[in-house]
Amino acid sequence: MIPYLTRRAVHSAFALFGLFIAVFFLARLTGDPTDLFLPVDASLEDRVEFAHKHGYDRPAAEQFVRFLGAVMEGDLGFSLRKQRPAVDVVLEAYPATLKLAGVTLLLGISLAVAVGALAAYRPGGLVDRIGSTFALISASAPDFWVAITAILVFSVRLGWFPTSGTGGFPFWIMPVTVLALRPFGLLVQVVRGAMLDSLASAYVKTARAKGVGESTVIFVHALRNACLAMVTVAGDLAVGMINGAVIVETVFGWPGVGKLMIDAVVQRDFAVVQASIMMTASAIFLMNIAIDLLYVALDPRIRHQ
Repeated sequence: MIPYLTRRAVHSAFALFGLFIAVFFLARLTGDPTDLFLPVDASLEDRVEFAHKHGYDRPAAEQFVRFLGAVMEGDLGFSLRKQRPAVDVVLEAYPATLKLAGVTLLLGISLAVAVGALAAYRPGGLVDRIGSTFALISASAPDFWVAITAILVFSVRLGWFPTSGTGGFPFWIMPVTVLALRPFGLLVQVVRGAMLDSLASAYVKTARAKGVGESTVIFVHALRNACLAMVTVAGDLAVGMINGAVIVETVFGWPGVGKLMIDAVVQRDFAVVQASIMMTASAIFLMNIAIDLLYVALDPRIRHQ
């Protein structure tokens, strides 16, 4: 296991470095920050001084080398917009994203496991037909369209929920629901397919022949062996949510990493863009390692050589 984790760490380090190079240079294609941070009528001397102070007057390659040296010392840059270290800005936004992602995953996975298992128990039955139809719609509906429609119907016309922001329970309902739709739809289909295979297996037939109760057969014997497929898809979905749930956070004004990255790109706050993407990529790497370890915990037959 240790050699495997070491190889994964090395491969991820190269991937992170390549991503960092791409983000650094692509961010600078969005334009000159001087045009945003100084008034329109700023003098040429002021513009030159601003660019020189922050290093924007140097070639991009030289900027990258200087910044890479700062990163090796643990400095990810200084936010021009917030006037604070970029790391502090990103870490301040992360709890909001993690809370939203955690609640969404817990709700989506719990409902998907229950619906998928019951749908597989009686293929073609009422639960299977309703669950499969709703799962297909949920997995196919675009997040931005569902979010905007939800605001129009439930906030503007009915006035049931606030349109955006954070606060008490009502502020969570629409963001969590919209963000949970796609994971729920995908996981229901995955759980149903894996459960159908498990319920048709020999060990399930043996358990039934021994008189084991149906609830135990479904939620213990069959579901445990169907979990590997679910963990794979759930891990990918969790990675996407760690990435900030950009669309949902932006539409609902949720102060997480996704909205922070969008604002930083628009404001050309390069340090925040680079810090948020680098820290998110590192979190995704750790999440993938955790998923691999979970495979081993769920199925002892799996061993990484």
